[in-house]
Amino acid sequence: MFPRDVISTGSLILRPPVREDADGLVKLCDDPVTARFMPLLPQPYELRHALDHVRDAPGKWESGGAEYTITEGGRFAGSISAGPPDRWGVAQLGYLVAPWARGRGVAATAARAVTDWLFDHGVRRVELQAEVENVASLRVAYRAGFREEGLRREAKRLRDGRWADFVMFARLREEAVEPVEPYLPFFEGGQLSDGVVRLTQMGPGDAADFSRMMAEPSVAQYSLGPPSTTQDDERRCRYTGYWWVSGQRAELAIRDAATGAFAGHLQLMQVVPVLGQAMIGYSLVPSFRGRGYMTRAVRLLVEWAFAHTALHRIVAGTDVANAASHAVLERAGFRRESVQRELFPRRDGTRADDVHWVLLRPA
Repeated sequence: MFPRDVISTGSLILRPPVREDADGLVKLCDDPVTARFMPLLPQPYELRHALDHVRDAPGKWESGGAEYTITEGGRFAGSISAGPPDRWGVAQLGYLVAPWARGRGVAATAARAVTDWLFDHGVRRVELQAEVENVASLRVAYRAGFREEGLRREAKRLRDGRWADFVMFARLREEAVEPVEPYLPFFEGGQLSDGVVRLTQMGPGDAADFSRMMAEPSVAQYSLGPPSTTQDDERRCRYTGYWWVSGQRAELAIRDAATGAFAGHLQLMQVVPVLGQAMIGYSLVPSFRGRGYMTRAVRLLVEWAFAHTALHRIVAGTDVANAASHAVLERAGFRRESVQRELFPRRDGTRADDVHWVLLRPA
């Protein structure tokens, strides 16, 4: 059984819950963001539910776990808890942050402090999981020094009946860890724009447009792999925040800046930090072709990448027959670097040469 210590970390004080926390708990748990990612919380979340939480907290300690209220400057800022360690010394961590305390590193600071405290009291391994669409929680895990270990597909059912995937993280007592900042920072203000095109993170609302575009014959002929289903494309769109915050890739919707209409797709993928290299790929809706949209989009992305990441090389691979794609890259400043013969499998059973392009960080 853990001692009911008070933990001080930075500007935060973590202590066992008390009756005075109830009003803050109601506002936290009745918040739409909290409700979205915590499907088992009652909705609406009322004072009686908060009082039950406070009343049940001592029992969680007595059963071998820990239940803390997070405070900042004496004000309720959230909640963090650890389940009882199992026979192998493994404990589960969970956290919630009040709306008024978000975006200031409160959860990451608390998660790191409680994990270190658990290690000091004999726990060997601490695990946490975050829904693949919960970018804020994913960021907490990385910043608190947790390592990503895998995915739990369709692990929990949400309020709308949909099954959600979860990313698994863990820290081990004996390993030295440092907080991890994203290799690919998010766009400031959530977008890039030159007044004609606008780039935003692709999301579930883009799935239908993306699916229609990928099924269009002039796009499909240059796509690798089997055709995707609408369900595949929706799943892909739900993963974009996770891929971005984990530094794997950025999946972008190209939009008409004036109307917001979906015009195409642009991605920065195959990110290799040790080489300082990433690859771009793109597709455009036929009705938006011939207006320079893709060239503008590629320029926006590569300029941002060189300004805000450590990337040194951005590369692209194009089918030797895709003259339109070659023209986009040339206008965006890329240079032909090599030809890889018969690299791309085509759907008719033949193979195409890959013309490889590169753009280097400006000197």
